[in-house]
Amino acid sequence: MTAFWTEPDFDDHEMVHVVRDRASGLTAIIAVHSAHLGPGAGGTRFWHYPDPKDGLRDALRLSRGMSYKNAMAGLPMGGGKAVILADEERTKTPEMLAAFGDAVEGLGGRYVTAEDVGISEADMVAVSKRTAHVSGLPVAGDGSAGGDPGPFTSYGIYLGIKAAVQHRLKTDDMTGVHVAVQGTGSVGGGVARLLAKDGARLTLADIHADGVKALAEKLGAEVVAPDAILTTQCDVLSPNALGAILDDKTIAALNTKIVAGGANNQLARAGHGGVLFDRGILYAPDYVINAGGIISVATEYLARRDGKQASVGDVNALIEKIPARLAQIWQASEADGTSPDVVADRMAQELIGRS
Repeated sequence: MTAFWTEPDFDDHEMVHVVRDRASGLTAIIAVHSAHLGPGAGGTRFWHYPDPKDGLRDALRLSRGMSYKNAMAGLPMGGGKAVILADEERTKTPEMLAAFGDAVEGLGGRYVTAEDVGISEADMVAVSKRTAHVSGLPVAGDGSAGGDPGPFTSYGIYLGIKAAVQHRLKTDDMTGVHVAVQGTGSVGGGVARLLAKDGARLTLADIHADGVKALAEKLGAEVVAPDAILTTQCDVLSPNALGAILDDKTIAALNTKIVAGGANNQLARAGHGGVLFDRGILYAPDYVINAGGIISVATEYLARRDGKQASVGDVNALIEKIPARLAQIWQASEADGTSPDVVADRMAQELIGRS
């Protein structure tokens, strides 16, 4: 693997730790971008990368994103991310999870892990047997914070979409507002269900045809092919699947007034936020609108560390601050003619002492 500090996505990261456990077959990368506000916090991704450099790139990019996300969410946590390099068969064993837990424990609390793509709540329980620096564990009791962070992410995105509609369309009523949702898994499906309750008109797309069809039937939504969702004429486009989907070609083809969704790293490159801005499309910076999951994870972890138990109400109270943060970003963007992503980055950099 190449020297990480020569990678284009290296941004003065405070730690990049490569883990190799021969006995279990574990190969992992743990990156902490900033611990200015607290321990680096972010989920663990279990994924097969044909080229390991892509795994390093993910760890670097995503840990930086977590620095910004945690700072903008008002959390006393830094930014971290882990990537477990899976083989082609996605082999995952108890021994591998135990070795990963030992690696996290060996960092002495500099990194706090949780669920991400390819990692389940049960996997986090296995990791927690080897380290206390883990969150997203099963709920301890009724009304207690914990468990799958997906629904909390969905709730924050839903509130962010409503804030965007109020800001751009000047209405608090979602009835008949057309939202095109790309990706209807745990997060995107949750967003769609919440919007449907408000009477929004929904168009859905997902690579899993049977699942999206079943959800659409329940919600009275329309379904389009995955390659058609980005060009759907709508009020709001909500990307909740893959990142890097907004580039010169796709932005030119957008037929929406607002882009507000939970996918990480939606902009293919930094300058694409400006391209959206020039087209008059309101953009909700992804790491601000999708912070509900890490808010849940961090609130659970910090309370447990201090011998307390956080509640769902505690988590939701913090998530419900997301619309105000977005409004602040949009107001600053319009005041100085700078795209919202640049405004958000500046705010986050100041919060982590890198302005």
